[in-house]
Amino acid sequence: MVVEPDEADAGTMFVRSVEEFQTRVRAVETAPAWTRPTPCPDWDVRALVNHLVGEQRWAIPLLAGKTVAEVGAALDGDLLGAAPQETSQVAAEAAVVAFAEPGAMERTVHLSFGDFPAADYAWQLAADHVVHAWDLAVAVGADSQLDPDLVAEIARWWEPWEALYREVGVVAEPVAVGADASDQDRLLASFGRDPRWGQ
Repeated sequence: MVVEPDEADAGTMFVRSVEEFQTRVRAVETAPAWTRPTPCPDWDVRALVNHLVGEQRWAIPLLAGKTVAEVGAALDGDLLGAAPQETSQVAAEAAVVAFAEPGAMERTVHLSFGDFPAADYAWQLAADHVVHAWDLAVAVGADSQLDPDLVAEIARWWEPWEALYREVGVVAEPVAVGADASDQDRLLASFGRDPRWGQ
C-alpha cells in the first residue's frame, strides 16, 4: 500500500529540494559552463536553470489563485538575464516564502492539467527540483549524490503518479537499471534518466 505524504512533509521537502537544486546552481562557475549539454536533450545548462526559475516564479501567482491563462506569457522566455546565479537565488527564495505563507498548503492551484491542492503542487515541484539537481550536477561536474532522504520521499510520492505522468507525456520512458541499483538510480531511471549519463 502506498502511504500518501502529508502536507507538512510537502512543505519541508519543497524547501529542501530547492536548496538541493540551488547548491548545484552555485557550482556553475564559468561562462562556458552555461552552454554545456544536460541529460535533458533540448536544454543546455542555462535553459535548464531558466526552466526551474520559471517554475519558482510561477508558484507565486498560482498560489495566489491565478490561472495559467491569467498569467499568460509574462514568464515566458529568458528569465535569467546577465546574472543567472543571483536571479536563480532570488526566485528560489521567493517561491519558498510563497509556500510558507499561512494556509498556503490548503489552497487550490489551477494548473494547466487541472486543479490541485497546493500540497500536491509542492510535491510536483520538489520532484522536479531534485531530478533537475542531478541533471545540473552531472552537466557541470558538481556533486551528483542527492540527499537520500529527499530521494526516498520523492520516490514515495512519485510511485502512484508515475503511470499517469508518463501517459500524458510529461516524462520519458523509464531506463532499465540493474537489480542492485541504488535508490537514487532507480528514481532517476523512473524519470527517464540514464544514471550513467556523462560517464
